Amino acid sequence: MDYKLKFSVNRQTVKLTIEPYLTLLEVLRDKLGLTGTKEGCGTGDCGACTVLVDGRPVCACLLLAAEAEGSEVTTVESLASNEKLHPLQEAFIAAGGLQCGFCTPGMLMSAVAFLTQNPEPGETDIRQALAGNLCRCTGYDKIVRAVQVAAREMAHD
Repeated sequence: MDYKLKFSVNRQTVKLTIEPYLTLLEVLRDKLGLTGTKEGCGTGDCGACTVLVDGRPVCACLLLAAEAEGSEVTTVESLASNEKLHPLQEAFIAAGGLQCGFCTPGMLMSAVAFLTQNPEPGETDIRQALAGNLCRCTGYDKIVRAVQVAAREMAHD
């Protein structure tokens, strides 16, 4: 039996008829073409698929799409606007906080949610906030530095 899903993705109302077993990750990537969100582990351990659901970071591989009914889902595609990168995206580039880039969308979304709640974070706070996001390339120091730079930049906007 199909499920009629209505929710908002990046401030756009979406209505879909889906199979009830599809995850939010599958709907975002396969039905909506929002491929910025990545599947790393499929078990919620790596954070590569992190999106915001009503402002909270969620592993999209663990959430059935039907559970997003009526919610506001925000993906990495929403960060840049009018051809201008978000301060976090700029900081990740400038600080070398990305290498292969696979974990970057999830890192960015976790960092956006974190900085919304904590605009003046310390290094330990940043490391705790990103603990659910794994990176096999950078060693985390550059990512932490990027979040610190972005926090300062966002405080001046």
